[in-house]
Amino acid sequence: MSSLPPLFLDLAIILITAGVITVVFKWLKQPLVLGYIVAGFFIGPYFQWFPAVKDVANVHVWSDIGIVFLMFALGLEFSIKKLKKVGSTGAITALTELAIMFLIGSSVGRLLGWGSMECVFLGCMLSISSTSIIIKSFDDLKLKQQKFTSSVTAVLVVEDMIAVLLLVILSTVSVSKSFNGGELAMSLVKLVFFLIVWFTFGIFLIPTFLRWMRRYMTEETLCIVAVGLCFGMVVLASYAGFSTALGAFVMGAILAETIEADVIHRIITPIKNLFCAVFFVSVGMLVDPHILVKYIVPILVIAATVIFFKSQAATLGVILSGKDLKTAVQSGFCFCQIGEFSFIIAGLGLTLDPGIFNPDIYPIIVSVSIVTTFVTPYMIKGANPFYAKVEPLIPQKVKDALERYSDSAKQTNKTRSVRQFLKKQFSSIVLYGAINTAIWLLSLSLLKPFLNSVFTTSAGTPSFWGNLLGMMLTMGIMLPFVWALAVRNVNRKKIKELLDSREYSQAIVIPVLLLRYFLALFFIGLVIGSYIHLAVGFLVILTIFVVMMLTFSKRTINFYQRIENQFVENFNSRQSQQSFKMPTLLENNFYLERIPVTQYSPFAGKRLMETNFREDYGINVVSIERAGVVYDLPAKEALILPGDRLSVMGSEDQISHLRSVLEVEPDMLIHDHSDNVLNIYRLVVHDSNPFLGQTISQSRFSQHYHAMIIAIERDSRQILNPRSTTVFQENDVVWFVSPEELEISKFTTR
Repeated sequence: MSSLPPLFLDLAIILITAGVITVVFKWLKQPLVLGYIVAGFFIGPYFQWFPAVKDVANVHVWSDIGIVFLMFALGLEFSIKKLKKVGSTGAITALTELAIMFLIGSSVGRLLGWGSMECVFLGCMLSISSTSIIIKSFDDLKLKQQKFTSSVTAVLVVEDMIAVLLLVILSTVSVSKSFNGGELAMSLVKLVFFLIVWFTFGIFLIPTFLRWMRRYMTEETLCIVAVGLCFGMVVLASYAGFSTALGAFVMGAILAETIEADVIHRIITPIKNLFCAVFFVSVGMLVDPHILVKYIVPILVIAATVIFFKSQAATLGVILSGKDLKTAVQSGFCFCQIGEFSFIIAGLGLTLDPGIFNPDIYPIIVSVSIVTTFVTPYMIKGANPFYAKVEPLIPQKVKDALERYSDSAKQTNKTRSVRQFLKKQFSSIVLYGAINTAIWLLSLSLLKPFLNSVFTTSAGTPSFWGNLLGMMLTMGIMLPFVWALAVRNVNRKKIKELLDSREYSQAIVIPVLLLRYFLALFFIGLVIGSYIHLAVGFLVILTIFVVMMLTFSKRTINFYQRIENQFVENFNSRQSQQSFKMPTLLENNFYLERIPVTQYSPFAGKRLMETNFREDYGINVVSIERAGVVYDLPAKEALILPGDRLSVMGSEDQISHLRSVLEVEPDMLIHDHSDNVLNIYRLVVHDSNPFLGQTISQSRFSQHYHAMIIAIERDSRQILNPRSTTVFQENDVVWFVSPEELEISKFTTR
């Protein structure tokens, strides 16, 4: 018998230990993520009284897969529309937190006597929060649908992008010991470019593919397709130089706009739970008691700095973004930890000379992460009690000032005409510019080498005809997007109003339009110059452009319009499943959400008129989805059944209150009960039985005796589940069950 690989034993130890510890933590009503970390410590290399994991490298691979699934699930719960709504909050909060924590972290490093390079790395490490810890805490505490969590998610997305840039900066610093601003700018442009391309092509292609596959799709195949798409994007992100977590999140966000999003999230949740457990256990395995003792003072100082100052910096950032004080406190208290990116940044520091960067900083940061991870769930739970105690102590003048600032921030979002014009123009330039750039790059990296290998001259050089064919194919694909770059969202009537207005100068509008026309010509020339000599390209560029506008303009416009309509349909496919679209005027105060009804809900089995949703919760039920069918504006007599999904409309607090009584989870997953709750009886029908010669229905057997006949033996044969028209005959052996204690003798006489 061949021996098992060490990974089998390691997984057995990990999962059994994690299972036992998490049951204990569940009994103690503590977050499960803390149980995973404690389990990791017990099976780690630093705890000698328990079987330790041997194949640590493979365990870390599994933990990396856990991060992928965690971010994928986060993306599925995300919405690009919500990011647009809270995008300013995410950017302002993340940048505020970054600036404050970098300064404070660097200062703490100097107080601890660390070198200048160590202080820079410490400031960066303390600036980035742990997405996985926060999202897992939201999951454990049932807070994912709270209003403030969308703001937190937006901040985390921006922080992850900032972390990518920090890694570029610190990688440059660790190699050259100098700061390269040009490389930072290029990394930012590269990040924005890839995000635009991924989302644009993903939203266009993936929902269309899923719609075509829908009739052939089962839960099994949908799970395989979804996970395959996730890891495909992870690979693309890795090749592009970004983190695997970002790739998983992007694919989740793309799939979140599809009709299949809810089903995908449900079927991948068990997979996510398994791999995430391994990830958090692997974090606990890094806890070294000797490091904790040796560096207890720096660990406690840094941990206290993160817990206090990081949460306060995030709270300040949310306030500066225009949110109210309660939302700011709820959001800010989530950012009290460091995580995965901090480990990566610390790992970069290890590449420096030992005289510049102390290698012991890495286990210190890991220990700080463990401490702050323990604190995170309690900080999140303590946000509301803290606000309730502090709010009455705040002077009324301060409250009024914060309220005025919040109102003014909302008003500034209502941009004027010229700002709306500039926003539309530059969004078109960025979007279509990124698409055209992506087509050009794909053409150069894939199409041109292939054509050069097929069409070659006798001298072995690329053929003119091969280059001409490549140019024509690329231009054919790019043409609709070049047209969109030049004239899409250009409203002549609106532009005329802006030019005639005294308030705005022609120097604003005309240069923007000229820029769009120039970029359209630039991409045409870029493609021609990439396949044919650059001078020749610019000589024929005007001719091709004129021919395009005169001959193919209508066809091009119609072709592009079909592409855009398909994109818009895919982008709004999930939203189109709602009964109606919430008016913009009401969006900020009211929400339309679907809430599943569990079998343990007290409202399961009741009629709408018996629930008092409007009176007790301030909620209106807009529709009921049952077995794939949506019943809009259900009547008050409509039944609410387990498994239904109610589309309800109300405020954040109202929906949150209702969710707690609709999404009820059992206090115990499996309830034990005796199998022998029914008594089984055997009765022989004699001539003295009162029901001899009667049918089962006529005898009213079940009504009189609270019993059910399950079989009749007659002439050496068995009649299972006899019909109600079966007539009792003499010498029949009747088998029946009843929950009551019955005396057979009372059936024997008339």
